[in-house]
Amino acid sequence: MNSTFAFDVCIRGAGIVGKTLALTLAREKLRVALVAAPPAVATQAGQEPARERDVRAYALNHASHQLLQSLRCWPAAAVTPVQGMRIWGDGAGMVAFAAEALADAAGTAPQAHAPLNWIVDVPALEDVLDSAVHFQPSIEWVDAPVPAALTAICEGRQSATRTALGVEYETLAYAQHAVATRVRARVPHQGVARQWFQGDDILALLPLGGTDGHEYAVVWSTTPEHARQLLLVEEDEFVTQLQAIVQHGHAGEADEGNASEAGADELGFTLTASRHRWPLRLSRAQHWTGAMPAAWAGAYTAGVAQNWVLLGDAAHTVHPLSGSGLNLGLGDVRELAQQIAQRPLWRSAGDRRLLRNYERARKSALVPFVLATDGLQQLFAHHEGAVHALRNWGMNQFDRSAGLKSWLVRQASGL
Repeated sequence: MNSTFAFDVCIRGAGIVGKTLALTLAREKLRVALVAAPPAVATQAGQEPARERDVRAYALNHASHQLLQSLRCWPAAAVTPVQGMRIWGDGAGMVAFAAEALADAAGTAPQAHAPLNWIVDVPALEDVLDSAVHFQPSIEWVDAPVPAALTAICEGRQSATRTALGVEYETLAYAQHAVATRVRARVPHQGVARQWFQGDDILALLPLGGTDGHEYAVVWSTTPEHARQLLLVEEDEFVTQLQAIVQHGHAGEADEGNASEAGADELGFTLTASRHRWPLRLSRAQHWTGAMPAAWAGAYTAGVAQNWVLLGDAAHTVHPLSGSGLNLGLGDVRELAQQIAQRPLWRSAGDRRLLRNYERARKSALVPFVLATDGLQQLFAHHEGAVHALRNWGMNQFDRSAGLKSWLVRQASGL
């Protein structure tokens, strides 16, 4: 281990990926500096500081679940297991996933049924990570970058450090923006996630509040013009437009229990949170690792190797239709931590060889997700009659193949 620096790793960016990386590396006995203001502390009365409700929710796969549990950072009380998934095309196409059916197809014992994935409330996950970082003595909050053998850049898709390094960030802007909010239904969702592809819209309803909960996180991808309108219309009009899409596929749920026996109008959606919008892009940095510029390194310790690495949205972004974004970022954390943990002790955490191994592994892992998410987005962006009929036919054929569906779920698990 290189003792030239006070820290082995300096992490720029203290979002979910940055804090998870800090905890994972601290577990390997590395000294970690986390560049960001410490999280706000509770008041003397034990109340959280006032802040606007965060409406984000993420779908976490089995690999992410495994990583967070190993760090004792799984927010069990704020996680909803997804037991089923329904996806509708813009015609008669439909694909249904059920955790129990897929486990049976794979020959798994009934008691071993696991959810397809988990929907986690973002504020709850951030709170448990903040608490874990606070009690980890190997992690120190710093308000400016410090010298380290490795600088890990986890600043998100608008990373200022990546820009300052001159790293090319290749971006394909979709003709879509995403709108996120929360809604409540009269009937419980039963742990079923739902998604609709209809015209220019991709609407996802992610179940929250446990299997018997009534709340959904909404991620609505639509044209930029429509997205702006969805932020401005009255709440009743927003719900009316949302239910118009839900009605398109709801008739196909006749055998799905209480939630499906009710028509879309009977679900009685109510808007429960503010609405937020952001542009959608497919992005990837050309290089994910490199040497710190001489001018930067000289300000630290001349003559000692210092390297940088990109993780999470600073390295890549994909369309949210697959719910893969955070899983890919946490996959970066696992791979980098594994490379560092397996290195010979005489190599530093910033050794170029292990960083190149990390870059190759993660770029390869990213390819199938890019092909799947970008391919689906492009496929449903075409409105020609022949393409419309073919994609809905393809969805129905895929739905009839238990083997293909089981394979896809295993791939999406991240394990």
